[in-house]
Amino acid sequence: MAENAEVPAPEELLAIAVRIAREAAGTARRMRAEAIVDVQTKSTDTDVVTAADKAVEREVVEALRRLRPDDGVLGEEYGGSAAPAGRVRWILDPIDGTVNYLYGLPQYAVSLAAEVDGVVVAGVVRNAATGDEWTATRGGGAWRGERRLQGSVRASLDQALIATGFGYDPARRAHQGAVLATLITRVRDIRRFGAASLDLCQAAEGGVDAYFEKGLHAWDHAAGGLVAAEAGLRVSGLDGRPAGEDMLVAAPPALFPALHDALVELDAAGGP
Repeated sequence: MAENAEVPAPEELLAIAVRIAREAAGTARRMRAEAIVDVQTKSTDTDVVTAADKAVEREVVEALRRLRPDDGVLGEEYGGSAAPAGRVRWILDPIDGTVNYLYGLPQYAVSLAAEVDGVVVAGVVRNAATGDEWTATRGGGAWRGERRLQGSVRASLDQALIATGFGYDPARRAHQGAVLATLITRVRDIRRFGAASLDLCQAAEGGVDAYFEKGLHAWDHAAGGLVAAEAGLRVSGLDGRPAGEDMLVAAPPALFPALHDALVELDAAGGP
C-alpha cells in the first residue's frame, strides 16, 4: 500500500472513519424517537429496517463521497460499488442491532471499515447509545479509547462465556437453536446481545471469551472482526475457511480449537 500514493495509511483512513462514525452515531441517537414509527421489513417479518438505518447510511455515504469521491462503498441498506484495484472500499453497517434500536436497548452501533484489495485495514465500531468506541488498524492493535485490547486468556471451553446471534429465517433459527441446545451444556454460559459488531468488540476486550455466528455479511463483521483480530483473537470460519456467511468464529488462540471442533461436530455451519 505504501507504494500506492493514492491510498492513505491505515491510520489516516481510521481518522476519517472515526470522524464520520461519530457524527453518524449522533444522528442515529437523535433520530430514534421518530425513526421507530417508520419501520419496514426486509428478509422476514422479524428483519426490520427503520428510517434511521437509511438516513444514517445516506449521511455516511455522502460524507465519504465528499472526502474520498473515487472510493467504493458497501452499505447494508443500499448496497454499493466496488473499488478499483489498489483503492479503498468502505464497508458500512449504519445501525447494527436494529431490533435493539427499535426497543430502546443500548446495544446498537455504527460500524465502518476501510478495505484495500479485499483486506480490511482500519475500522471503528461506535455504540450509538452509550458513546463507547472501539478502533483498530491492521498491525496497529485494537483499542477502546486509550486502552489497548487483549482478548480473554480462557483456554477451557467448559469455563468459557460464549456470545452468538441468530438469523431471521425461522428454519435457520431452528437449526441454530438445536446447535445451541447442545453447546450450552459444554460451556460456562451463552450471551446474545443482538449486534455482531459489538459482540466482536466484547470478545476483543474479554467481556466474553469468544463469539460465533452463522449468516453474517461483510458489513456485520468488517470493523469488529479487525478489532477482534488485532486484540489477538483468531477470526476464521470452520475447517480453514475464511470468516464469512457460513460461519465466523472469534476466539483466543488457546480456546479456538475446542470451540471450533465443537461447532464442527454440531454442524453449526450447516442447515438453511
